[in-house]
Amino acid sequence: MRFEIRALGTDRRVNLTLEAADAADAAEQVRLQGLSVLDVRPAGTLGFLTWRRRARFPLVLFSRELLALLNSGLSLVEALQTLEEKEARPETRKVLDDVLKRLYEGESFSAAIGHVSEAFPPLYVATVRAAERTSDLPQALARYVAYQDQVEQVRKKALAASIYPMLLMVVGGLVALFLLGFVTPRFASIYADNMENLPWASRVLMQWGNFVAAHAVNAGLLLLALLGAAVYAASRPAARAWVARQLWRLPGLGEPLRVFQLTRFYRTVGMLLSGGIPVVTALEMAGGLLQPELRLRLASAAVSIREGQALSQAMARAGLVTPVALRMLRVGEKSGRMGEMMESIATFHEEETSRFVEWFTRLFEPILMALIGLIIGVIVVMLYLPIFELAGSLE
Repeated sequence: MRFEIRALGTDRRVNLTLEAADAADAAEQVRLQGLSVLDVRPAGTLGFLTWRRRARFPLVLFSRELLALLNSGLSLVEALQTLEEKEARPETRKVLDDVLKRLYEGESFSAAIGHVSEAFPPLYVATVRAAERTSDLPQALARYVAYQDQVEQVRKKALAASIYPMLLMVVGGLVALFLLGFVTPRFASIYADNMENLPWASRVLMQWGNFVAAHAVNAGLLLLALLGAAVYAASRPAARAWVARQLWRLPGLGEPLRVFQLTRFYRTVGMLLSGGIPVVTALEMAGGLLQPELRLRLASAAVSIREGQALSQAMARAGLVTPVALRMLRVGEKSGRMGEMMESIATFHEEETSRFVEWFTRLFEPILMALIGLIIGVIVVMLYLPIFELAGSLE
């Protein structure tokens, strides 16, 4: 979930927008950046609903266009001026104008975008700051664009795999609600004079039908209240964190979820290390991608690394590696190409995650279809069971 944070730095007040599991998690991420938290609230909150009040800054598109202009020979200021002139959205123009004003005042590019934290996350600012030391801003932008492309590709695969099961559950739920809320009350009126002779299961279903028929308005309001409670719970960070914890405990699913988070973590750390950011700083910056339990382990590993322990050994002790990742980290330590090795680890596990998603989808979809069919079938059989028995008695 996205949070808006007002914080106090050494010489100024800053506004941040970042992803976190809950408000406490967001505040902790800000404190790790050396800022004092003044206020934390969900992004775009109004009452109990949450949405974005303003359009997000198109950071990846901005990076692509800026990279293309820089590679064509334009200076940074000229490239930003070009992007501002062609931009039609007032929110984006305002951000670019703010950055340009600070560049005119003599600030570096990283310092200028650091003042616009709602558009440029700390990860992006740190990447640019590291690139300024080696004067390879185009390479840093290319790395960031490639990083976002990889993350977006994995996210799209997971989203595409979840669409069909969600449609099945929605359609199946609507059919079941139609049978229970519309068809069953009408069957109950037919069997009203012979209720005591019905089979037990059918009698329970008919009693439900009588209840719905007698309290249709109240039943509708109850259903709306349950749906509203579900939507409200889904918008609460604590409820979503609780659901995530339960998913992590499921056998067969917890380990792939852990590997998925570690994959994003390794991808981010690899990009930061390739940009010249020190390893401990890179680990702390990427820690926000991990769930709270893994983040605590990462903090312990960072302490061990500061004390002189090898990265692979510290990560292994903290339980933040897979067997493949551990071997590749050791190779990276020997070759001195730790950034490239981190990205190779992420690529390997992304392919592994894609295979798991495909396997899980192929297994889960038929099971879900069978379960929905079973529920609807049981309702239909209980509705017609008295008729079947009556037909049998006439033979």
